[in-house]
This record gives sequence, C-alpha cells and structure tokens, in this order.
Amino acid sequence: MNLGESMQDITLGEVEISRVEEYYGPIGLSPAAFVPDAPEQLWRDNASWLEPDFLDLAADQCVCAVQTWVLRSQGRTILVDTGVGNHKERPGNPLWHHLETDFLGNLAGAGVRPEDVDLVVNTHVHADHVGWNTRLENGSWVPTFPNATYLVSRADFEYWNPANGHPSAQRPHSRNLFHDSVEPVHQAGQLVLWEDEHVIDDHLRLRLAPGHTPGSSVLHLDSGGERALFVGDLLHTPVQVLDPEANSCFCEDPVQARATRRSLLGQAADTRSLVVPAHFGGHGAAEVVRDGEKFAVKSWAPFARL
Repeated sequence: MNLGESMQDITLGEVEISRVEEYYGPIGLSPAAFVPDAPEQLWRDNASWLEPDFLDLAADQCVCAVQTWVLRSQGRTILVDTGVGNHKERPGNPLWHHLETDFLGNLAGAGVRPEDVDLVVNTHVHADHVGWNTRLENGSWVPTFPNATYLVSRADFEYWNPANGHPSAQRPHSRNLFHDSVEPVHQAGQLVLWEDEHVIDDHLRLRLAPGHTPGSSVLHLDSGGERALFVGDLLHTPVQVLDPEANSCFCEDPVQARATRRSLLGQAADTRSLVVPAHFGGHGAAEVVRDGEKFAVKSWAPFARL
C-alpha cells in the first residue's frame, strides 16, 4: 500500500484510489436513532476513539462523511458513489435539501473533470449515493458525467422506481431521487443495469450484497496481491464492525443486512482486504480482524483525516 503525495491518494496493486469529500460533520441523528440495534454502552465504551471522527457524545450526534472514491484502473477513471448533489429537493432530510457544495471543485482538485469520468458505480440507490449523477442545467436534470457509463443494479433500479409501487420509494427521504438522479441518466442512454455480478476490468468487479437495499452491492478490488472492499452502506459507523448485528435505521431488510455484513466482514478479515465504507470520516477506511464472534479495527488506512 503506497501513500500518494496528497495523502488523500493511495495505491493498491495497480489501482490508484483518491478520496473526494462532499460533506463531513454531524448528520442530525443520535447514535440511538441512527443505529438503534447498538447498545448505548457500546458507544460510550468506545468513545475515546470514536470521537471526534465518528461521534460527538456531548451533542448526542453521529458524525459521518459523504464522499466519492475515485479509482484509476487500466486507463479508466471510475467514481464510486456520487453523494447528495446540489439543488436537490429532499423534503425528508433537511441536511440534504437544496444542498450547495463545491463537490465538482473538490473533484477537480483530485485531477478529475466531469468529462474525464469513464464509469460511475452507484453501490445502491439512496439519495446520498446518486445525487451527483445529475446536475441542473437550464431547468433540467442532465448527466453530470457526459462520457460515463453508469452502473446500477437492476434490483435497486426496479425497487426505487416509483412506477413499481414499492412503499419505500414514496417515503419522504426517498421522494424525488429516482426522477432527478437516476431516470435522466437512463433516458440519456448512459445507464447499464446489472444482475448478480458485473466484471469491470482485471482488478475490479461488482457483486450484489443485499440487505441495506435489495440491490446493494460491493465493489471488490483485487490487484497485485492487495485487496479492498468498497462496501457502500454495509457500514455507516465503526460500531457496526464491533457489533455486526447492529443495523442502521435505513436498512430495508434487517435480517439480510446483518447476514451480509457479517459475511463481508469475515471475508475482509480472512483476506486482509481494506474495508472502504461510503461514510467513514477520519481516515476513511480500515483493516479489520476477527475478535471472537465479532470484529475489531486493526488499523486505519493512510488517508489523511478529514
């Protein structure tokens, strides 16, 4: 694992990985509300290292990042998740409603212009993972990355399409996201729907990891003997490493989410794969080890702390 000059870049095998921030801070949810399965004492017992990167105990607030992982692999530039986006109508989440950030400026700081992006991976269809799929141009939502192919699992595309009548798609925190961040890309002919597994190149492949949503996926990196798992919302906070039975309040299928989380953490521990969640602040990613029936953080990735 080699450090990049900016400290927001590392290299695993032949794949370069950069971290691009959209938002970092309190998310308006207490630990009890955000991860209701995790006992309060678990947070308190680990507050010495959870604070300040993941927890503000005095304010009773969870702290999270919204970020995009930029991968450069076999000559292509690949984005993993695209955050919340600007100008989006998000009536169910005041923090994301009409958010205004300089995400594209931050992306440019990582050496990426919208037209440079070859592939966009949405690990799942939630508002804070598909937002910058599109941007507002002359009153219409258009693909932000005009030359990119966007990968979305078919299961999530169908589940979150309001035309299919799933109640979750009508909830306030999900309202509008399909129409402003997924459908325009589909209409532009840039969306590829995949099932079960999708091979991107010699180093990267997508596999379904359902539970958080029906089509949640994990991007597996395996290059030059080094490995990483880009797990999306399989984990929102390191507390879920310590207690893999602890779901967030946003998991669509709690039983499946627990099974998937435990399986992927086991795989990560057994193969020494770097675990790269979507929302970890601090150093952003971690190596995990088995700790009896549970898991523990062995070490943090060398990304600079947010």
